[in-house]
Amino acid sequence: MRNFSYNTPTKIIFGEGSIEKLEKELSKFGKNVLLTYGGGSIKKIGLYDEVIKRLKKFNVFELNGIEPNPKYSESVVPGVKICKEKNIDVILAVGGGSVLDCSKAISVGALSNEDTWDILTYKVKHDKALPIVDILTLAATGSEYDSGAVISRPETNDKIDFGSKYVFPKVSILDPKYTFSVSKRQTAAGTADAINHVLEQFMARESSLLNDGMMISAIKSLMHNVKIALDNPEDYQARAELMYACTLACNGIFSNGTGPQNWPMHGIEHALSGYYDITHGEGLAIITPRWMEYILCDKTVDRFIKLAEVFDLHDEDKFKLAKKVIEEFYKFFESINIPMNLRKLGIDEKRVKEMAHHVHICEHLDWEEAFYPLNEEDIEKIILNSL
Repeated sequence: MRNFSYNTPTKIIFGEGSIEKLEKELSKFGKNVLLTYGGGSIKKIGLYDEVIKRLKKFNVFELNGIEPNPKYSESVVPGVKICKEKNIDVILAVGGGSVLDCSKAISVGALSNEDTWDILTYKVKHDKALPIVDILTLAATGSEYDSGAVISRPETNDKIDFGSKYVFPKVSILDPKYTFSVSKRQTAAGTADAINHVLEQFMARESSLLNDGMMISAIKSLMHNVKIALDNPEDYQARAELMYACTLACNGIFSNGTGPQNWPMHGIEHALSGYYDITHGEGLAIITPRWMEYILCDKTVDRFIKLAEVFDLHDEDKFKLAKKVIEEFYKFFESINIPMNLRKLGIDEKRVKEMAHHVHICEHLDWEEAFYPLNEEDIEKIILNSL
C-alpha cells in the first residue's frame, strides 16, 4: 500500500430524531444563519417548519430554489451576496447533494474578495470558508461527508469539480426518515450515483484486499437495499443502509493507500449534464457499462474478475466472466427503471464531438497514471456507444 494522509473532520449524527441536536450544534458557530434549500420538498414533508421552529434564537436568512446540478449564476452568486451583506456566521444546508454542493461553493466565496468562479476553478487560492451544517434529505452524492462539490455554469457548458479541505461540513444530521418521500426515480438515480462512486475507486491499477472487500460490500448493500426501498419507500432499515452507504461511498476511505484514480465515468457524465442538464445518476448508469465494455482488455480484465464477487459469478474464461459482470451491471440499472441510453434523455449525435472535446480539455482523462487513459477519440466513441 502507498503512504496516505486521511482526515474526515465531519461529525455525523445518524438516526431517527437526530434533528434534536440541531440547535446545540448550530450555536457553536454563531447567530446569523443562511438557510439553503431546493425546490420546496422540505416544506411538503414538514421539515422546513421543523427547522424554523428550532431556529428561533438565530437570525435566519434564506436562499431557496437551488436546482439539481446547482447553477453558479442562479444560486452561488446570490448566496455569496447574502453572506457578505448579512454577515452570515454559518450555512445550514437542508436537502440533497446539490444543496450541499452549492452551499460549499458559497462558503468559500463568502470569505473572499476574489471572484468565486476563480476560486472554484483554482485560478486563485483560498484559505478559509464559512462553516456548514447540513440536514440530508437524499441519499446519493456523499457530499455530506466529503470535501468536494460540483457546480454547473450553463452559459459556458461547464460542470466542474471543486475540492477543498475547508468545505467539509462541520456537522451532518442524517435521519433516514427524511428520505421516505424521495421519488422512485431519484432513489434509483441516487443509488446509481453512489455505486459509481465506488466503481471509480475500485477500477484502479492498485488495490488491497481490505479496500476491495469494503467496496464489494458497499455495492452489494446499495443494490440490495434500493430494491427494498423502491418497493416499500418507508422501510427504515433499507433507507438507513442506503443513506450510510452513500455517505461512505465518496469520502475517500475506500481508496486509501491504493494510488490515484481519475474518475473517467464522472468526467464524461459531467459534460452530458453540463450540456443537457440531465439527472447525474442516470447519466452515470448509462455511461458505466459502455465505459466498461470499451476498456476491457488484457490490462484491465483482472479487476473485472474481482468485481464478479458482487454477483457471485464464475467462469474459467476471464473475458467471458468480465462480459458477464458488465451485463449484470447493465441489467441491474435497467431493473431499477433507469433509461439505459442517452437518446431517452434527449441526447443525440449533434453535440457529441463538441462534448468529447470539452471532456478532453477539461477532465484530463488521458492522464498516464489512469487505470485506462482515454483520448478525445475514445471519449467520443464511448458517448456514441451510449446513445
